[in-house]
Amino acid sequence: MMRYALLTFALAATTGASAQYDLDEQLKRVQQQHQRLQEQQRANVEKLDSVKLAIIRRDLKRLGLPALQPGEEVIVHPGHMLVYDERHEQPKWTAHIATPDLITGNLARIDSFLPDPQVKTGTAVTADYWNSGFDRGHMVPSADMRWNLGALQGTYYYSNVSPQVPELNRGTWAELEDWGRRYVNFSKRRLFVVTGPVLRDGLPTIQKADRKNEVSIPELFWKVIADLDGDAPKAIAFVMRNSAQEYPPISYSVSVDSVERLTGLDFFPALDDAAEQRIEVMREPKDWYAEGDPFFGEVEPLKAPLPKGMFNTVQAKYHIGKTATICGTVVSTRKTAKAKAIYLNFDRMHPHQDFYATIWEYNGPNFSYDPETWLMNKRVCVTGKLTVYDDIPRISINNESEVVLYEDAVRETQKR
Repeated sequence: MMRYALLTFALAATTGASAQYDLDEQLKRVQQQHQRLQEQQRANVEKLDSVKLAIIRRDLKRLGLPALQPGEEVIVHPGHMLVYDERHEQPKWTAHIATPDLITGNLARIDSFLPDPQVKTGTAVTADYWNSGFDRGHMVPSADMRWNLGALQGTYYYSNVSPQVPELNRGTWAELEDWGRRYVNFSKRRLFVVTGPVLRDGLPTIQKADRKNEVSIPELFWKVIADLDGDAPKAIAFVMRNSAQEYPPISYSVSVDSVERLTGLDFFPALDDAAEQRIEVMREPKDWYAEGDPFFGEVEPLKAPLPKGMFNTVQAKYHIGKTATICGTVVSTRKTAKAKAIYLNFDRMHPHQDFYATIWEYNGPNFSYDPETWLMNKRVCVTGKLTVYDDIPRISINNESEVVLYEDAVRETQKR
């Protein structure tokens, strides 16, 4: 009996060891198979990206490049193209296509700024910018290319860089770049983008004792964007000064032909004459907000200066603690469940608004209409003491007389 028990135990131990060995081998085989699949997937992604980038370059050449001047050479990188201006040591213009691939692109910034080896005359270098007080402003945003490493690296060549003051590069200009990405994200459509500085003789240059090149400091930057896919192409452009900009990007929108007059460039020459003429006079920001965009419904703040004693929503922050009249368009309203207060958001949607007005529940009887619905989409002026909450200026409206339609307010000031 004892011998039988020992034999059974030995068999069980052997079987257990064998089973353990089989599991280890099975894990090893599965891991090897998984590694082969990962390598195959990486190879497939590289092939797929290669074709996507080839299509971008094809379509840029076919539709997206400005007309070339005699002697100009197009520098071709994986995800964008450019013409370099040696006199000013920066791009004359850059062109790229922002595709829906940017939605899932998750590559990190690399900050590997390098001279562009394709520019025969040489480009600016790090010493030209370092401690200069200017940002190395990407003309083709690196964030538009975070779906492919080669395309991303191409945006860090100095051929894609122009000196921008930090307040512009990290402020309204960055908002404009994000505005384009939002359109791609929510519409799932491609954007043809051409960007550059306004270059002219006599511009000041970055002055540093250790500089290697004379890099001009532009006064203005421009961006032209177009949706050229399909039967109804459209375009819009933007121009900003190389300084801090107070207004949202929508306020700097212009027509493409105005940028042509400013720069001497000819955009989209490959389009037929009728299509080119049609899109170059377009300037309709509302066409560039796809459904789902959190900024959908925003409007331009009223142009300053307004009639005496009236200010737009961007200017409201300069009058905190004072009684003032602030004018703008009510683009959204909401009533809070707890306080039953009505919030009127002016020009931009919550939480991006520069100013809002509040009507507390106890002041509701002071209105002959429902302000939550009647004021929606109207241009109005509200008068009261400006306070600030969460860094956003606001006015509490006590009664109907403190709210006036903007056109009526203008007529009243003209009578005085």
